[in-house]
Amino acid sequence: MSVAEIEIEEGTGYKIWAVDDVVYGPIDMPTLVSWIKDERVLDDTWIFDVAGDTWEKAAEMGELRTVFRGKDAKAGIAQPHAPLVAGIKPGQLRRVKILGEMNDQEIGRFAQFMEVQKASQFHTVVKQGERGDAMFMLLEGEVRVRQMISGKETVLATLRAGEFFGDISLFDHGPRSADVVANEHSTVLKVSVDDFKRLTKEAPDLATPFLSAVCKTLVSRIRADNKRLRDSISFSRAAR
Repeated sequence: MSVAEIEIEEGTGYKIWAVDDVVYGPIDMPTLVSWIKDERVLDDTWIFDVAGDTWEKAAEMGELRTVFRGKDAKAGIAQPHAPLVAGIKPGQLRRVKILGEMNDQEIGRFAQFMEVQKASQFHTVVKQGERGDAMFMLLEGEVRVRQMISGKETVLATLRAGEFFGDISLFDHGPRSADVVANEHSTVLKVSVDDFKRLTKEAPDLATPFLSAVCKTLVSRIRADNKRLRDSISFSRAAR
């Protein structure tokens, strides 16, 4: 359920000032407590009490102090920020290497254009031959890139948290060259072609460093593939 769908009695509730410069709410106290437990609200997150017409840091609000004590939080000491994006906990987006040069605010804005998806173990995230309409960034878990040849599986690569796949689809929308299957329960951030187009139009300051990071990773992969090809040819010639 989105914030907008939560019914709050007029003149009550709480608003959250997120690091992506978006004010969420109003929400009720149980929802606020659950956001703290999910680490979507931290001890130094600014909270607006609608009834009291005041802003306070979360850990300084009397009714929330016991909640933070239960999490062994230390009031007044800043914690790393995280965007208020449902399904994503602090640190997950930081694991994605191509987002490493963005600050917390930029990551928070960037995530608003994306979709969080869960993939259960053995689930096929993308299927070979299907039209590519999105790329994916692996936030948690592990996936394998495979091709089925003569009915047998050939694993091309194993990807872990912080890596991405399907990126070529953002540019050519062509058929997938391989299956990507979850080796374990995983969380991915989906970047659809439509959302990517929206990102480039509405937030070019975010799209530019994102594209630059993707290109650097692609170049690194091409260089590695070229080295493997050279080594293979050298080995073959030496064996003759």
